[in-house]
Amino acid sequence: MAKTGYLFLAKGYKAREEDIAWMKEFGCDEIVVEEGIQERLRPQWRRLLTLLKKNDEIVVTSLSNVVRGIRELGVFLDLCRAYKIRIVSIHDRIDTKDELFPDTTAGSVIDTISRISEESTKVRRSEGRIVRNLKSERKERAKSALKMDREKMIVNMYKSGHALDDIWKVSGYKSRTTVFRVLKRNGVELNRRPSSSSDNESNQE
Repeated sequence: MAKTGYLFLAKGYKAREEDIAWMKEFGCDEIVVEEGIQERLRPQWRRLLTLLKKNDEIVVTSLSNVVRGIRELGVFLDLCRAYKIRIVSIHDRIDTKDELFPDTTAGSVIDTISRISEESTKVRRSEGRIVRNLKSERKERAKSALKMDREKMIVNMYKSGHALDDIWKVSGYKSRTTVFRVLKRNGVELNRRPSSSSDNESNQE
């Protein structure tokens, strides 16, 4: 019989240390921590469920912290019923063995269940924004790195004596004058001038 704790680090969740201490005092053999960025797939939670055995005990911070709605709650409860698994939800003050929270009423349990969909939706939206922001930041970093690599290539080719037309063709820029702007921006002393045909080109990159 194993006791396992699970924490999902949703945005705004501030009781991590307190909940871990509670789980350790309760005697959890393992405490699984899931990062908020994994909200959609929750690989640690899925792994935990596959390892559950008959008469195990699982401790969570709250039901809305581990399931994403009533349907998932139903699947989870059905699994626990089949394997006679004890569920302890710290902040919901629920213990399916009726030992830890004697003041918990049937009404409070129903109220907890009724709020799961709303609370889990808030978690999904919050974590979704975090994921989108991270993707945007990564995209900007990649774009910046690509720009730096391209400018470094232009500088190196110019210093190596490559023809301006050759540099322009491989740079990917739409005008030769942009190549000169890159060189000036990188402190390169220009000893060649753009051709007369480039003087009339657009400054668009």
